[in-house]
Amino acid sequence: MENLLADIKVLIVNTLELEDINPSNIGDDEALFDEGLGLDSIDALELGIALQKAYGIEIDEEDESLPEYFASARALANFVEANRT
Repeated sequence: MENLLADIKVLIVNTLELEDINPSNIGDDEALFDEGLGLDSIDALELGIALQKAYGIEIDEEDESLPEYFASARALANFVEANRT
């Protein structure tokens, strides 16, 4: 799981072109939106597409738990781990 978590952080930085942020500086439970990394809805869409391509997962845009899945790098890693094919 730690490798997946590290990979997710790299995916976040590379996908969103966060040039000023090193993946290792993203806290496992740091909020990705608002006061955390400050991502927005466009970033979430780009990140969702990248996750689907990289890990072969399906993301249901109607899922009411979606904000919980995108809350932090650890939450994303847990979501990917549970939904990988």
